[in-house]
Amino acid sequence: MKNSPTQIKVDAVIPWVDGTELKWQNKLNKYAKTKIDFSKKKQSVRFNNIGEINFAIKSIIKYAPFIQNIFLITDGQTPNEFDQLVQLAKKNNIGLKIVDHLELFKGYEEFLPCFNSCSIESLVYKIAELSEYFILFNDDIFIMKNVCVEDFFVGEHPVIRGSWKLYNENRTLRKIYKSFKRYLFGEKKSNRVSFKQLQQNSAKLAGTKKYMRRMHTPAAIRKSTLATFFKDETLLKENIKHRFRDKKQYILSSLAEHLEIANGTFYFTKETRLTYFRSYKFLWVTKLKLFLFCQLETKCFVTLQSLELASKKNINYIFGWLQKETE
Repeated sequence: MKNSPTQIKVDAVIPWVDGTELKWQNKLNKYAKTKIDFSKKKQSVRFNNIGEINFAIKSIIKYAPFIQNIFLITDGQTPNEFDQLVQLAKKNNIGLKIVDHLELFKGYEEFLPCFNSCSIESLVYKIAELSEYFILFNDDIFIMKNVCVEDFFVGEHPVIRGSWKLYNENRTLRKIYKSFKRYLFGEKKSNRVSFKQLQQNSAKLAGTKKYMRRMHTPAAIRKSTLATFFKDETLLKENIKHRFRDKKQYILSSLAEHLEIANGTFYFTKETRLTYFRSYKFLWVTKLKLFLFCQLETKCFVTLQSLELASKKNINYIFGWLQKETE
C-alpha cells in the first residue's frame, strides 16, 4: 500500500468477557428470557473464554508495534495474565488499560448490565483517551505477521476489506428460494441473529445502495466519523438498550465503514488477508491451514471463531502454535 503522508497515532480496542465466571453467569441468567446452561458449550459459545485473549493481546504487541494503547473492555473482569501483559506492553512502549462497563456506559447506566457485543461496541468511540484513529478487534482475532499503519489507514482514510453484496430483498433468486421453501414447509421463525443481517442494517443507516460484506478482520475506524453521526443520540440509545442481541441492531464496525463509503473517505481492498477457522473437525486440516498461513505472504490475520468447541488435541495444537508465534 501507499505510504501515509503523516504518521498518525493508532489505538486498539478489544471487548472481552470471561463467560466461565460463575458470578457473571448468574448475572446474565438473571436478565435472560431464555436461561443459558453454561455446562453446554453450544449454548454458551458466544461468551466462553479459554484464555485466547492473552494471545490476542500478545499478537498486537509483537506484530503491530505502532499501536499506542490497547483498551480492553470488560465487565468487572481481568484476564489471568493481565499484569504480565501490562509489563510486556510497557516494554514495547504500548499502554494496556482496562475500560470497565461502568466507565464505558457513563451517562447510560440505565442500560447496564449489558451482555451484547453490538451494544457494547456502540460506545467504544466515547473512550476518553482513545485516539482519533483506532482498530476494533474481537477477542478471537489475532495479528500473526508484521503489519504497519498503512495496513489499516492510508493517509487519513480507513482501509476497508470485503466485497460488495446486494441487500437480501434485492436478491431475486434468494427471494424465489425463500418463497418456495415457505410454500413447502411453512413459515418458520428463527431467533438467530445473523452477522450478514446486522451488516445490512448498518449499511442502510449510512444510506448505501449495496452493502460491503466484511469478514472477521480488524476494523479500522475514525472516532470523529462516529461522533458526527451520533450528534443526535437517538440511534445510539436505540442500539445500546438491547441487553442481548436483537435483529434490528447494527454493528459499529460495519456502520463506521459504510459511513466512510458514503462520504468517499476510504481505501478499499478485496484482500481480507485472513485465515478463518470456524470448524475444527480434523486436526490435519488445522495443521495444514496454519502451515499455509505461514507460507502465504498475503496472510496476516487469523480468526479462531468458537475455538472452545474444538477437541482438546486441536486446542492444544493451536495454543502451542500461538505461544510459539507470539513469543
